[in-house]
Amino acid sequence: MKPALFEYSAPKTVAEAVALLSHDPGAVVLAGGQSLVPAMNLRLASPSHLVDIQHIDGLRGIRVEDGRIVVPAMTRHRELELSDAVHAANPVIREAMAHVAHVPIRNRGTVVGSLCHADAAAEMPMVLVLTRGSVVAEGPGGRRTIAAEDFFQFHMTTAREPGEMIVEAHFPVLPEGAGAAFDEFTRRHGDYAIAAVGAIVGFDAAGRARDVSIAACGIGSKPMRLREAEALIAGTPVGEADLAAAGEAARAAVSAPDDMHATTAYRRRVVATLVRRVVGRAAQRAGKGR
Repeated sequence: MKPALFEYSAPKTVAEAVALLSHDPGAVVLAGGQSLVPAMNLRLASPSHLVDIQHIDGLRGIRVEDGRIVVPAMTRHRELELSDAVHAANPVIREAMAHVAHVPIRNRGTVVGSLCHADAAAEMPMVLVLTRGSVVAEGPGGRRTIAAEDFFQFHMTTAREPGEMIVEAHFPVLPEGAGAAFDEFTRRHGDYAIAAVGAIVGFDAAGRARDVSIAACGIGSKPMRLREAEALIAGTPVGEADLAAAGEAARAAVSAPDDMHATTAYRRRVVATLVRRVVGRAAQRAGKGR
């Protein structure tokens, strides 16, 4: 199939892009196009106007500053994945990125585009939630920062307001002394996750877990923190019993209905296993735990 008719613009500034988006409620941003263009070809999406942002100055160039990794809107997945500075600042990003689609897709697709697409089973939205990151939106009223957990509202639904575009994402640097890990289960490598889990674990001087963050995707209507599992790990030495308890608690967070890929019961088994595995690995990387 072919897409429905649409207008096309290639603004040179963010202000021009915002003006175009504000003028037409049916306008959408085109960055990498790896999700949008196939959806248009299948008539699953029919925007009236494509606003191509690839020619806008200032939307490229990853920076590590002020305890965060700043990812401008035209940053390709592969660029983030291969950045040694990013890997040194927070290695869980590269670990998760290796599971995002395939290399040709990562060469074209953008990180911020994936965040705005907000697929509930996509890896990078979950990593933003896991790291307690944020996005920066620019619209007619100026700029505002939106925390990851507030940005993702439902499957393919975000807190972006009409006329706004997301100009950058902020992934916090991994806290000193903490360990992080990511893993997922898919039918085939490169598919969206049936379930994926990421974890960040730090330890205090007594060897007890602190600053615990555990997140998952593919198990509900949006990426989410597994707060009951976090509470069961915090304050413990992260032993086998602690990991088992956290895994069991994570089962209750699964709300995705049975579908062609997996049943709800199967996803619960998968997420429990992944929590045990990923949290244990994060603890080992912090030099503690099992």
